[in-house]
Amino acid sequence: MRGVSTRRVDGLVKALGMESISKSQVSALAKTLDAEVAAFRSRPLDGGPYLGLEALAVKAREEGRVTSVATVVATAVLAYGHREILGLDTFTAEDGAA
Repeated sequence: MRGVSTRRVDGLVKALGMESISKSQVSALAKTLDAEVAAFRSRPLDGGPYLGLEALAVKAREEGRVTSVATVVATAVLAYGHREILGLDTFTAEDGAA
């Protein structure tokens, strides 16, 4: 959750039907996810010789307005032919971080 504002997390929490969330609660939530995210990102890919990145431009509603965003999907094709989704991210700006 690094890089996500408390306001965005609060908006997500409200969309899920909860009242609100404090900065300390956001911090505690992020800490509980850190180990899971690290394990997911550092897992072995088991001989996948191919890596693909695909970007799809979609319209998304953000803060009451519709905007274009890029959704990027990283996919590995493993040695035995099966595909595995490695990650997914959405970018709202064309900058260095994206």
